[in-house]
Amino acid sequence: MESLDSFLVQTFARNLKRLRSKAGMSQEELALKSGLDRTYVSGCERGVRNPSLVSVEKVASALGVRVEELFVGAS
Repeated sequence: MESLDSFLVQTFARNLKRLRSKAGMSQEELALKSGLDRTYVSGCERGVRNPSLVSVEKVASALGVRVEELFVGAS
């Protein structure tokens, strides 16, 4: 799959990977904790998926961060 041409999606992707790594979680662990599929998490990190607001909320909760932290640098 090709990366989406969206600054917001790419910012989310970078921050998701950074925050997941900082939390010491694998993609699989994050997927289990958030109730999402591991391949979906991978696609989000690569910027090839356009996550719904519900998915963004689930990821933030699983990482223990505010939703806003996933979009830092997007302004």
